[in-house]
Order: sequence, then structure tokens, then C-alpha cells
Amino acid sequence: MHLPRGFIPVMLTPFHDDGTVDFDTLTRLTEYYLDAGAAGLFATCLSGEMYELTPPERLAVTRHVVQMAAGRVPVVATGTFGGTLPQQADFVKQTYETGVQAVIVISSLLAEPDEPDEVWLENAHELLHRTEGVPLGFYECPLPYKRLLSPHQLGQLVATGRVVYHKDTSLDLAQVRAKLAAGQGHNFGLYDAYLVHAVDSLRAGSAGLSCIQGNFFPELIVWLCRYFDDPARGEAVEAVQEFFTKNMDLMHTAYPTIAKYALRQRGFPISLKTRRDVEPLTPGLRRRTDELLADYAGMEAEWLTLN
Repeated sequence: MHLPRGFIPVMLTPFHDDGTVDFDTLTRLTEYYLDAGAAGLFATCLSGEMYELTPPERLAVTRHVVQMAAGRVPVVATGTFGGTLPQQADFVKQTYETGVQAVIVISSLLAEPDEPDEVWLENAHELLHRTEGVPLGFYECPLPYKRLLSPHQLGQLVATGRVVYHKDTSLDLAQVRAKLAAGQGHNFGLYDAYLVHAVDSLRAGSAGLSCIQGNFFPELIVWLCRYFDDPARGEAVEAVQEFFTKNMDLMHTAYPTIAKYALRQRGFPISLKTRRDVEPLTPGLRRRTDELLADYAGMEAEWLTLN
């Protein structure tokens, strides 16, 4: 399978006020991303509070997104949550059976923090062996700890033909370029999570963006993926890049509650309920988010031609 170029949102998980998964709103949220122009969907991820879901809920959320997407775009989802390699491999296979196009492996769950890259790579190959036939991707998730893949590690895995996706969180453009070079010539896409260098990353050859800012302004991330190298829109692209760079810290505060608040303020009906233990959404944060939304509205009117 081949993942498309563009924006692949890290999907939120909506909850009812009693904390149960709100599947009706998840249906509407899936359509919201697709209406914005998302090229794919990343379900059951950190933004979706994957560690706070039970194993049956993880599979149910992923299966629901696959069913709602109905083949319009590919869906990927996390399939490793700790345990032994056989246990991780078993859940990868269960996740693949939901109908996703690729199952995402959390890089930090394949070795302990003090174990060397050689151990990590050996375990990664063992996981591939135990999940024969399943297309995989890697996500340098910051939890339980961030473990970055080296270009050498990624290149070895991509060369197997089994690894089609990588969500990069290195925050390092040189590393991104090296990883792109390591995957060149293979059916592989790197999706960058770091919006500060989004334009440069796309111009270097990244397949797209997979970032939390898409849970505030999905149509703007789609626009950036589409027009990042359009000479006629150079000034607008620069303004969009600056907008994200300037507001990076705010959008990471009290996340994902703040993203749900932003979506609600934009008219999308979603509860602010989260299961993750994050900072409170104070009146000051609400005010700053409202100002952010006003800035976006003004920028959209001045700069963007979204169709």
C-alpha cells in the first residue's frame, strides 16, 4: 500500500461528559477532517488519549474511524502499548484486522531508555518477523519516553519493504533530511510533526504533516501541504509558517483540552472532557485561544484561497 502526500491528522477522541467514548461525535469529527481535505487519518494516537483507552476501546475507536472513512482515505492507528514482543505483535495484528492500511509502532516501546540502538533494531526486526504481512509505521512518541530513530535505523527498516510511514518528532531539519535520504527509492512517507520548520520540511521532500495544530485549523494545514512551494503564494506561505511558529507554545498548553475548546469555539460540537491529566483550561487560556481564533480569521480573510 502507498500512503498519500498531504495532511494526516492525529485524531482527537471525543468523550461524553461521563468519560465514555462519544462515537457519534467521532463520526462527525472524521467527516470534519475529511471535509477540510485530510489525505489520511491517524486514529488512536497520543492526541486521541490512546494510553487512557482500554484495549477494547482502542480497537473500537480504530474500527469506527475505518468504517466512517469508508475507503475515501487510508487510516493508520497505533498498535503497540507495551508488554513483551509477542504481546505487542498480537495487538498489532488485532489492530490490522480493524481494516487500517498500516499499524503504527511506538518507537520507545521496543527498548528500555538505557538500551543501545542495536538492541532496539534487533527488537524492531523481531516485531516485523512476528507480524508478517502487516504494513507498519513508526512514531517517535514522547511517551513513555521519546526515542528518536537514527537515519541508519530507519533506512534498514524501510529497506524491508514493510515500513511505509514515519511520524518524525526529532524537531531537527537535518535529521529529517537524512531520514528522507535513507528512505529514498522505497514506498515510504515521512510525516513531520514539527510545525516550526513545516515549509522547509515539505520542500525537503516530507510526504506531509501530522501535527497537533491540525486539531485547531485542519484546513490551514491542508492549505500549507498543498501550496508550500507555490511561487504565486510565497508571501502567504511565509505568513502561515510565522502564524504557527508564533503560536506553537499556546497550542501545546493544556492539550488536548485546548484543541477541543478551539474546535468548539469554531462551531464544532465537542465536549471538553478528556481523560489525560493535563493543565486546567484557565480563563486566561480561553481568552488567549479566542484571540488566536480571531487572528486566524483575519489571516484567512487576508491571505488564503482555500479552494
